[in-house]
Amino acid sequence: MRTQALLIAMLIAMLCASCGREPDGDAPAPEEAVAASGSVTISGDDSQADSLTWNRPQVALDEEELDQAREQAGEALEDGRLYEDDGSAIPLYLALLDSDAGNEEAAAGLERARERLLEMGAEALDAAGEDADALSNARRVAAVARGVWPEDAGVEAYLQQVDLADQLWQLNSAAEDEIAAGNYGESGQGGALALLRQALELSPDQPRAMQNVAAVESALIRRAENAADEDDFEGAGQWLARAGTIRPQAGTVEDARERIERQRTVRIAQLRDQGISVLGDFDGIAKARTILAELLRIAEPGDSAAAELRERIDLAVHYGLFRPGQVFTDALETGGRGPRMVVVPHGAFSMGAPENERGSTDQERPQRNIRFDRGFAMAMTEVTVGEFRRFINATGYQPRAVRRGFSMAWDERSGNFVRSSGVDWRSGFDGSRADAAMPVIHVSAEDAQAYADWLSEQTGRRYRLPSEAEFEYALRTGTDTPFPWGADSPPEGAGNFTGDRDRSTGGRSWSNAFRRYGDDHWGPAPVGSFAANAWGLHDLAGNVSEWVADCWHDSYRRAPRDAAPWVNPGCRMQVIRGGAWASSPEQTRSAWRAPAERDTTNARIGFRVVRDL
Repeated sequence: MRTQALLIAMLIAMLCASCGREPDGDAPAPEEAVAASGSVTISGDDSQADSLTWNRPQVALDEEELDQAREQAGEALEDGRLYEDDGSAIPLYLALLDSDAGNEEAAAGLERARERLLEMGAEALDAAGEDADALSNARRVAAVARGVWPEDAGVEAYLQQVDLADQLWQLNSAAEDEIAAGNYGESGQGGALALLRQALELSPDQPRAMQNVAAVESALIRRAENAADEDDFEGAGQWLARAGTIRPQAGTVEDARERIERQRTVRIAQLRDQGISVLGDFDGIAKARTILAELLRIAEPGDSAAAELRERIDLAVHYGLFRPGQVFTDALETGGRGPRMVVVPHGAFSMGAPENERGSTDQERPQRNIRFDRGFAMAMTEVTVGEFRRFINATGYQPRAVRRGFSMAWDERSGNFVRSSGVDWRSGFDGSRADAAMPVIHVSAEDAQAYADWLSEQTGRRYRLPSEAEFEYALRTGTDTPFPWGADSPPEGAGNFTGDRDRSTGGRSWSNAFRRYGDDHWGPAPVGSFAANAWGLHDLAGNVSEWVADCWHDSYRRAPRDAAPWVNPGCRMQVIRGGAWASSPEQTRSAWRAPAERDTTNARIGFRVVRDL
């Protein structure tokens, strides 16, 4: 303000210098000073010279016109016509004073005109912040007031207000040009904000400057929103941080931050859903990983959607579109559903028996570590008579026992297994008609493989016999003891095994059996009669032994390092796994394995299938 005051004083001095001082330095007569006029500008800006210069209209009065001029001046003052032409109040009063410097009525009228002029100027200044015409009016009032009353304190104060209004207009206009050009100065150097801060230093809370500040804030928020639209939420945060320094108490930026955060949440959910949806595509895991990378780029650490997609990708790597423990069935092309399958978790285990395991043989050694990098699905139970019948009816396939007319069945009279005519897949352990819920027995390895091939054709998925490694892995469920339940007799209800409490229909008992165990079955039980293991699979350790895909080898030396079946072209002996209703305790161990010719059929061997995921 001190600078402004000095500037005004210099301008007044310039005005006075133009008012016709006499060479001797004496002050001019009042009428000479009043009559003087000049082109004077505020703040050194000559571009506004026209609006800041008042050329006093000349009024010529004869003696006989003075009374009429006084009356005309009063009317003009009453109407608010103060300076525009020779019929306005101020030129008329000045002319009257030129004719008679002591005319008190004219002097009083001129004073009233000054007061009214400054009122008009104040009204113009009130609107001058945003109205160019109002600012021009204020400048014209300033020019008149300065020309007539250069040393009046009220005029000097008004001139300072006009000078301030001019500076504010110039600063706001320049700031608006910077805003239009996108030069906001949010970094603290130059730009619109620097100009607006100058304006607000001159006039705190000046409406136009405050509106322009809000415009800058809005522009930075728009930049943040545009960045968010491009998934650049880090950039959006940076723009919001800059916007937040402009009007910290306004709350506008916080509202924008919430909107953009909601947008981020929606986008993250879209990416999660998109990533999950492509997992079923060709090369879907690679696509999903690309989407996950994009999701992680925009998500906060620990985001639940990112964790979910990562988990789903991991599951897809190991299980396709399934989850460990999931139970499902595939539709058959001819109608109906296939066997109930359980997704077995991936992992690792030690296959085979250790040297000191009681009842073990070198056929179960050396132990080797097997790792499953991908899960697989295994039938929840052995294949049933009813399921096998659907295959026979659909294909007309002739199983081995049907073609040769006999199989090995239990004979109660001899207490042994004997060749029995007319026994086949439709028969039970003793040759009688088997119920549909019973595990299918009297089937060869070729019969089991034919059923798996039919399932593959019907479902479009790869069904097969399990490998030895898959069978033992699913049987052990993470245990390393001789039996899945430990080292001693099974707990009550664990499965269909040979127990010393079991009795045949003729009262026979087992000579080599688990002590203090009975399961009320002499022969196979309907599938799923006993509790499932930890992975949801029934009867792997008992009920019936099962065909697996491996050819027989008398040890694991030179066996494959992975879980694939060990198959040799043209092999005649295949492996059976898992204890049966008539197996000794040693044959019920998790590591137990035995050879059988591929066309073997009897009352103790059935099978189940696995499916690739």
